[in-house]
Amino acid sequence: MSQERLLTGISGLDELLDGGLIPGRAYLVRGGPGSGKTTLGLHFLAIGVANGERTLYITLGEPAEQIRSNAEALGFDQKSISFLDLSPTSEFFTDIQTYDIFSPAEVEREPTTQKIIDEVKRLKPQRIFLDAMTQFRYLSTDTFQFRKQVLSFMRFLVEQKITVLFTSEGSEAAPDDDLQFMSDGIINLNYLPDKRTIRITKFRGSGFQAGYHSIRLTSMGMEVFPRLQPGTYKKVFAPESVSSGIAELDQLLHGGLERGTVTIMSGPSGVGKTTIGLQFMKEAAGRGERSVVYSFEEELEIIVRRCQNVNIPAQSMIERGTLSLVKIEPLQFTPDEFAHLVRQQVERQETSIVMIDSVSGYRLAVRGEDLVSHLHSMCKYLANMGITVILVNQTEAFGGEYRGSEYSISYLADNFIFMRYLERNVDSKLELRKAIGVLKKRLTDFEKSLREIQITRYGIKIGDPISGLRGIFSDLPQLGKATDGKL
Repeated sequence: MSQERLLTGISGLDELLDGGLIPGRAYLVRGGPGSGKTTLGLHFLAIGVANGERTLYITLGEPAEQIRSNAEALGFDQKSISFLDLSPTSEFFTDIQTYDIFSPAEVEREPTTQKIIDEVKRLKPQRIFLDAMTQFRYLSTDTFQFRKQVLSFMRFLVEQKITVLFTSEGSEAAPDDDLQFMSDGIINLNYLPDKRTIRITKFRGSGFQAGYHSIRLTSMGMEVFPRLQPGTYKKVFAPESVSSGIAELDQLLHGGLERGTVTIMSGPSGVGKTTIGLQFMKEAAGRGERSVVYSFEEELEIIVRRCQNVNIPAQSMIERGTLSLVKIEPLQFTPDEFAHLVRQQVERQETSIVMIDSVSGYRLAVRGEDLVSHLHSMCKYLANMGITVILVNQTEAFGGEYRGSEYSISYLADNFIFMRYLERNVDSKLELRKAIGVLKKRLTDFEKSLREIQITRYGIKIGDPISGLRGIFSDLPQLGKATDGKL
């Protein structure tokens, strides 16, 4: 059954919550200092203001003026948000207060509670953000009274049809298990040395995306990057072949690469893997299709210059909008953030070919997490969307025993193209040449031979199938004697 949803003001968080919060319920936001609880609350109230709703920020810790100043710096419309400031004032410290019969908690609790009730009845807000609920613990004489007070308070708010977010800084010294039991949903914010994450652990009456997801706090507030769930994305497409524009290469592949497939382009450095991938993009541009290259290693200016030197008009393709080169600094992006970038290109720009250059660069962005699981999700998502995927996989060895992949990702490939250096005897002199072949093609047959390849200023040239080749996978492949240097 579909339910009415309340947006949080953070699109990625709404995606995790299957569309947003269920109205009229109370949700706990947990996290340590600096984890982003206040920023999330400001998003929640600001989107309410934008929708014409009345909103209320109740602060029991940080002064309202300081919150307003921070909100303004982040670009929130804080003037339209009502504030109830219940934080301690300087007079509390300077005034000498004595309690002869009652404890301080009992004396302070009643005025605080009454102020909240009065403000709620006066304003009649639809959204409330309370920071922090754990402050009520210090206004209670024991744990039982705290639980009873919080339950009563949340019931009062929910009966007014108010959606409530309240925060807690739960820790081992001050656990908040009781607040977790009482809430309708729990949003956990984690601040680690190298990244921030968000995790939903409870959401009554709704499904949600479990697991840890990346977040980033910016000058504009909070961004949430949901972990890619490839099974939730599917696009109808025709599995037609994508030509390279080079007849000999298409013969090797029995027509080209199919849409919705993953191709691993494997080989040592400098053998021409990226150039072959860009050749497919050049041909796609001629059909008016758009391609994207994510470069984790090479600078974009160098890629454009290399393309010009081999007759691939990358600059004009970029200007026409048929090619996008995106430089990725791997240590600045988490896998979830990178997946978000890819999704934007695919879903908003109607991209048809995506090349990741290279797997070893992408591995740095994973930062010790499981490379294969992240790459699996990315490739399956792209394939489900009908994208032709090219993964550039650089092997470490120039010679010696051949290894298709350094990272056990071969199973991802629908197509596996490998490139190798080989030795050729030309007029009694050994020359270093390059060869290309196919190890796997899931949807069609393929040519079972290697072809020599040259990358020249006039473009890519691929020769006839090579005969008399020895040691293809055990050592540096060698050709027999040739009378000239032609393919």
